[in-house]
Amino acid sequence: MYRFCFVLLFITTLVSCGKKYKVDGVTSVSRLDGKMLFIKVVSGDQLVSIDSAEVIHGYFSMNGKVDSVVLASLYMDDECIMPLVLEEGNINIEIDNVGISIKGTPLNDSFNKFIEEKTAIDDKAYEVEREESRMIMDGIDINTVQAEIDKQRASVGKQMDNLVKTFIQTNYENVLGPGVFIMIGNSLPYPFMTPLMKNIVDEAPEVFKNNYLVKNYITLAGEYSEQPLQ
Repeated sequence: MYRFCFVLLFITTLVSCGKKYKVDGVTSVSRLDGKMLFIKVVSGDQLVSIDSAEVIHGYFSMNGKVDSVVLASLYMDDECIMPLVLEEGNINIEIDNVGISIKGTPLNDSFNKFIEEKTAIDDKAYEVEREESRMIMDGIDINTVQAEIDKQRASVGKQMDNLVKTFIQTNYENVLGPGVFIMIGNSLPYPFMTPLMKNIVDEAPEVFKNNYLVKNYITLAGEYSEQPLQ
């Protein structure tokens, strides 16, 4: 099961210059009032803020121009809140005590739907663990519990793998495909190619395989696999 650690990625797709974006945000979280929010990207080896806004009475707004479609991140101070795609159009952000949604433009809508579906599967995984505890507390034979829970875990894991693979394949040729691929890699304890990741790469078009971050990750994973065990 993948728990994405969303890190800043600098992945772009060339578009015509001077495309304008506008971010309109609303939050019901009172502690955010007076806080500064930032949109950050990586430039070279530096983390750079390219836009910012203060939350005033639950609202904030930003606008600017993008020369390319960029997978960036929304930050509060040094805390990454959520990735977002900077692309032409009006981007709507809602933050409440349950979570955050970023919608309004094609790639943000697609990514937000993916996060919602992933969250639903994560909830199923949590329920499987709770079910295991309930079965044990009810005195059910431990071998029976193990067999049933292993079956449920495998089912949930397959759902997650199918969701991730389908989403990346659908977005092979834009910033979301490489972005989510790298997020999977960054959620692992060290760089390596899982069977799912290898399958995704094997079936990918050249534009995906030649993405700088994808190529770099594959190289790192290969180098790490060749290191002797300690």
